[in-house]
Amino acid sequence: MKTLLLVICITLSAFAMEQDAKIYVAGHRGMVGSAIMRKLQKEGYHNIITTTSTELDLRNQQDVLKFFQVQKPAYVFLAAAKVGGILANDTYPAEFIRDNLSIELNVIDAAYKSGVKKLLLLGSSCIYPRMCPQPMKEEHLLTGTLEPTNEWYALAKICGVKLCQAYNRQYGTRFISCMPTNLYGPGDNYHLQNSHVLPALIRKFDDAKNTGAQKVHVWGTGQVKREFLHVDDLADACLFLMDNYEGDAPINVGWGKDISISNLAKLVQEAIGFDGQITYDISKPDGTPQKLLDTTLINSLGWHPQITLQEGLRQTIESYRDQKETLRR
Repeated sequence: MKTLLLVICITLSAFAMEQDAKIYVAGHRGMVGSAIMRKLQKEGYHNIITTTSTELDLRNQQDVLKFFQVQKPAYVFLAAAKVGGILANDTYPAEFIRDNLSIELNVIDAAYKSGVKKLLLLGSSCIYPRMCPQPMKEEHLLTGTLEPTNEWYALAKICGVKLCQAYNRQYGTRFISCMPTNLYGPGDNYHLQNSHVLPALIRKFDDAKNTGAQKVHVWGTGQVKREFLHVDDLADACLFLMDNYEGDAPINVGWGKDISISNLAKLVQEAIGFDGQITYDISKPDGTPQKLLDTTLINSLGWHPQITLQEGLRQTIESYRDQKETLRR
């Protein structure tokens, strides 16, 4: 089956995005969207359209449809989403499911009605069950209960995947979806209450070093494991998939290796140069015990990540320090 899929995808690579095609990147100011923008520009794509949230509220169905009918993009990267860490998901469950459902439905429907050639939906590895077999395969979707700390976001992303499949089956569209693992890199959110684990650790250790603090407190036990992928690797994968993947199922995008939060904290500590102590607040939730993606499918198509965690961490810390006065506001 996978051999057949590989043959199909190689054949369809002849339908790669044209250099002068109009490409819409939804969510271009976010970490993922800005990385896709950098990659597109680096590869010579020049007819890229973007909108800010003040120019176009993607939650407004009528405005989104009008935008697509006027602009008529040929390709769409749907990277716009409401995102956040455990605390944000737990605090704003209605916003996470409502806003993400609205964005996905409006953009996907407008893409169909305006004749978009191909759309790529950015999903998340959190769509898989909490106690999913490791590594998590694409076929594990909807085989178990979701992790409660991010189920609202996960449910919305699952609906996005199913929307793409439904439109493909009923209308013959070419809408695909990819499920990246935990991401990090330039443009990340470093807010201590709303960020994901890696940017939160970078800020905590950097703050501790600068203030002369003796300890850094890390949420949870430190024993859970997470996989991390640099956002520039994801952007590379997105362009690769837009040119080479036509499958109906979501496709995983990850590094294929994971690390415990305690070992991750030690890596950040060393990279920052903090000499103090690391403590763990076990009153705070750990989240899913392990989240490691099976990347056999995308690897078989010819894509592999290039940026190691150590190198990516070094680059990210440099980027954070260059921009932290703006980022911390």
